[in-house]
Amino acid sequence: MDYASEGLIAAEARRARRTQFSVWMLVLTPALALLIQVYLPLFESLRLISRIELPLLVTIYFGLMRHSQIRGLTLGLLLGLAQDSFSRYYIGMYGICKTMVGYLAASIGMQFDVESPLVRFLICGLFYGFHEFLYWVLQRGLLDQPVVRDIPAELIWTLVNALIGTALFSVLDRFRQRE
Repeated sequence: MDYASEGLIAAEARRARRTQFSVWMLVLTPALALLIQVYLPLFESLRLISRIELPLLVTIYFGLMRHSQIRGLTLGLLLGLAQDSFSRYYIGMYGICKTMVGYLAASIGMQFDVESPLVRFLICGLFYGFHEFLYWVLQRGLLDQPVVRDIPAELIWTLVNALIGTALFSVLDRFRQRE
């Protein structure tokens, strides 16, 4: 068997795993995640919700399921910049982080089967940790701001976001259509 036919087989296998979403799903889900991320923490009793990164989890999900690096990158960029525009921090920080996560999630989604809840839990945890680490690096490197991180608390929030991401992925799976 030559390399050209092996490439076609791999492309066919990837195409078989690609999923489609309706337009309302692609618009409503990120908008709802962004609204929850921005407006619920304004209430004093719901302040901890700001640590749950719903826009990041939506970026990871659509990046994994759409199997397109350009689409994952674009969604991460749009959600990150929208989140930046609503925050009191510098514009571009979340945009850069979520763009990287969207690209990497789509790359992983193209190479591996990500249907297992355990795999999804691990991916959510790794990408949340990567997102927080990249944000910290950008704060230190680009903005020259001293930032102290509480590592045990970050690990707990990583687990919380991974659990919420796994549950969110199973809910969003009900709305997808296979090609």
